[in-house]
Amino acid sequence: MRLAVALLTIALACTVRPVAADPPRSSEPAMQEDAKYAEGVAAVKRRDYTTAVRCFEDVVARDDRNANAYNWLAYSIRQGGDAARSIPVYQKALAIDPKHKGAHEYVGEAFLALGNLPKAKEHLAVLDKLCFFPCEEYSDLKKAVQDYERSGGTVRPASKSN
Repeated sequence: MRLAVALLTIALACTVRPVAADPPRSSEPAMQEDAKYAEGVAAVKRRDYTTAVRCFEDVVARDDRNANAYNWLAYSIRQGGDAARSIPVYQKALAIDPKHKGAHEYVGEAFLALGNLPKAKEHLAVLDKLCFFPCEEYSDLKKAVQDYERSGGTVRPASKSN
């Protein structure tokens, strides 16, 4: 009985997580002490992806090991309308941090935007392994894949915000 209570407590603790204000999701704490990073995040929140791209390009030029900045940069590029250009940037984030859930979700969405369902499913499978319990990144990409499949490929994640 004690074991069951302990496991339930652990399960509940692992599933509760703070709600992120805006995408993309990060696997590390934000680098708020970096003014350009903070400016880039603010630009994404107001959907000014041109400014966000410039800011995050500056951040990664100074810190080429910052997976979160690469994820934000790729997200900004994709939301600016260029899913194809975002993919190698997401891949850079994943080369730095192979367990970056946000980058896996968003590169999967980028592949769907380009009509590449098999590559999107590869990242969904990775998220399935990374998320011991269902996580938001897995659930969101799974829904996008299902929507894509149900529509015969006509429903794709947005590459440009509405």
